[in-house]
Amino acid sequence: MRFKHFFAALGLGLLLAIPATSLGQGRVSITAPADGATLDALDENRLVYDVDPGPRGDHVHVYVDTREVGILRKLKGSYLLETPSTGKHTLCVKVVNKAHVPVGIEQCVQVTVK
Repeated sequence: MRFKHFFAALGLGLLLAIPATSLGQGRVSITAPADGATLDALDENRLVYDVDPGPRGDHVHVYVDTREVGILRKLKGSYLLETPSTGKHTLCVKVVNKAHVPVGIEQCVQVTVK
């Protein structure tokens, strides 16, 4: 009987040792621009991303503030941002399903455009 408890505890320990992302839950990483960055309105500004859509995701959408500005079919790459107006903005990459509904996997960064 003690062996059952031992193997149950061992299995739980192994499960807890595995990072959540390796269980297929998905993730989004925005590598540029950095959170808090200042963008020059006259420059070409790119959003650089890397995505694991997880089991419920299909592709990703790009948002500036609350407005969808792009659909991305590649899970890693960059997206040329249209020059946003000066001021503070939120840039987000959100994983969506085939019906284009966000599945809750996202990352956002705050930027200031001057």
